[in-house]
Amino acid sequence: MTPLVHLESIAAPLMRDNIDTDAIIPSREIKSVSKTGLADGLFAGWRYLAASGKQPDPAFVLNDPRFAGAAILVTGANFGCGSSREHAVWALAEFGFHVIIAPSFSPIFQANCVRNGIAPVVLPRDVCVALAELAAEGAQIAVDLEAMTVSAAGQRWTFVLDDEPRVMLMEGLDAIELTRKRQSEITAFRAADARRRPWAYLQN
Repeated sequence: MTPLVHLESIAAPLMRDNIDTDAIIPSREIKSVSKTGLADGLFAGWRYLAASGKQPDPAFVLNDPRFAGAAILVTGANFGCGSSREHAVWALAEFGFHVIIAPSFSPIFQANCVRNGIAPVVLPRDVCVALAELAAEGAQIAVDLEAMTVSAAGQRWTFVLDDEPRVMLMEGLDAIELTRKRQSEITAFRAADARRRPWAYLQN
């Protein structure tokens, strides 16, 4: 994954609560188990005028030219609820989102974000509303994972991200790569364990 430390971008405001994974990517848009080819299905139920086609609905935020290229999504509470489909995060990532700011996330979705290089930033509702209003005005929003701050229009807010997901995002690591950072400890443990329990390491 690509490391994510600092990001400054315009943001797409989508202030709706309880956006579930079926709204993020409807099941009819999931045609493979690949991480690619999903961006067209992102928010398909809202993004297009009809389920049977791909004619953009001009009223939907992601079809507004002002938000083209936005790498940040500002949204409502309990984002990513519903089923645990990881395709929802894959679609958001392929579309180009690197940070999602919300008052709260579904825990499984939040973990899936981290595993796929998207930073799930939790800020109070009033701050999210303020950021959505600034985003609608075209303000640049800066996210700093090192300092754990979000800045826009001369204002700054702090957020909390646990050490493990923060390291994974900042260093671009998946769960296996994070474990391999402790390879020397793992090797030392195996050597000590082999001395204590040599029978466990016998090979046929």
